[in-house]
Amino acid sequence: MSRSIILVIIPAFNEENSVGNVVRDIPVGLVDEVVVVNNNSNDQTAVQAALAGATVLNEPVQGYGRACLRGIAYAQNRQQKPDVVVFLDADYSDYPGEMTALVAPILAGAVDLVIGSRALGNRERGSMTPQQVFGNWLATTLLHWLYGVRYTDLGPFRAIRFEQLLELDMQDKTYGWTVEMQLKAAKQGLRILEIPVSYRKRIGFSKISGTVKGTVLAGYKILATIFRYW
Repeated sequence: MSRSIILVIIPAFNEENSVGNVVRDIPVGLVDEVVVVNNNSNDQTAVQAALAGATVLNEPVQGYGRACLRGIAYAQNRQQKPDVVVFLDADYSDYPGEMTALVAPILAGAVDLVIGSRALGNRERGSMTPQQVFGNWLATTLLHWLYGVRYTDLGPFRAIRFEQLLELDMQDKTYGWTVEMQLKAAKQGLRILEIPVSYRKRIGFSKISGTVKGTVLAGYKILATIFRYW
């Protein structure tokens, strides 16, 4: 049996102090390519990502979903298409070393989508704001009521079979990206698994949870996405 091809996509906006750590901490030999999507940064994010060994793409229009979609388009144009795609953030709050456990159930053929749950894992005090914790609870509760699927988190650290990812036909370009993937996965009957992941305080300042505007906009978009697809 041939080895599965794993591609990592890391959206990054002004993460010059952390993105290199993220890339370097990805287990050696596990993945075939690490792609950092520089999402209109005005610092040295692209330079630090390249120095750490990542392929750097540029997405000039800001938006978490836009950056992820740019990475997916790149994966589609690769000569060797990936079998599995892993998403994680560039702020070093996730533990890239836990990627081996994240992809293992997919490589074993047991599931199609694995969500790294911060709610189930070891979460450093202060790594998530109270509004983030409440927002995750509210969103996952609504997903259970409306879509019949049980999640504990909308965590950004996740892995999915590339074929199934394309079938989800992801559309969201901003804050609704993670919940769109999870509700579409439920609607399409994908085999889904949550595993505990560790989470720590991010390096630098959060552009979403660190501001009132970002928190409100993210919350609105997540809820709107849940009801729109329902």
